[in-house]
Amino acid sequence: MKNNIKNMFDSICNEYDFINDIITFRMHRIWKNDIKKLVHVLKPKKILDVATGTADIAIALNDVNDCKIIGIDISSKMLEVGNKKLKNLNSNHNTILELGNAEKLKYVDNFFDVITIGYGVRNFINLKKSLDEIYRVLKFDGSLIILETSTPSNYIFKSIYLIYTKFYVRLIGWIFSKNFFAYSYLQHSASKFPCGVDFINILKSSGFKAISSNVKFFGASTIYIAKK
Repeated sequence: MKNNIKNMFDSICNEYDFINDIITFRMHRIWKNDIKKLVHVLKPKKILDVATGTADIAIALNDVNDCKIIGIDISSKMLEVGNKKLKNLNSNHNTILELGNAEKLKYVDNFFDVITIGYGVRNFINLKKSLDEIYRVLKFDGSLIILETSTPSNYIFKSIYLIYTKFYVRLIGWIFSKNFFAYSYLQHSASKFPCGVDFINILKSSGFKAISSNVKFFGASTIYIAKK
């Protein structure tokens, strides 16, 4: 299963950012900037961006003062795209990208001040094991910030959202991607992912506390903030 996920993301690495812009009407960039604002207030020295993909969040956090940022992903091809972005920055950066699996992080206990995840949690093969690992490497009183898809609670918005994700997302994937299956999978994983209170309870089961959530675009995405 891990290799299937890796190969899927390898196959869509070049069009991934472009299609994300189309699917979210570029709003994902605004929400990732919201994560940046939250992180700046915390003034961390070490940040881990899990499932970094093409490194949008890791790069956005590059201007956090005196901070080392590590972005990890299982897809080497996605990291290649991220590294190209880093090379195109007009200034020096404190960000490095590495192959890594959330289920088995190589870092020591209590190492990172902040851990971020943008649209990656729903693709964890073993969600609980991955969250337990993230909890382990996060410092005491450190912060976990997650941006993930969710389903609107309002019946009308939920109906529109389900139609949108089922047809529009797949259509965009079919038109612009070499791998239509990948966007069918991503749509399916988004629709099945436990959101809201259900996901908060999963975070609590891994030891996280002081959990809050901030819904975006009528509940189509949510930012979760948790402390260790």
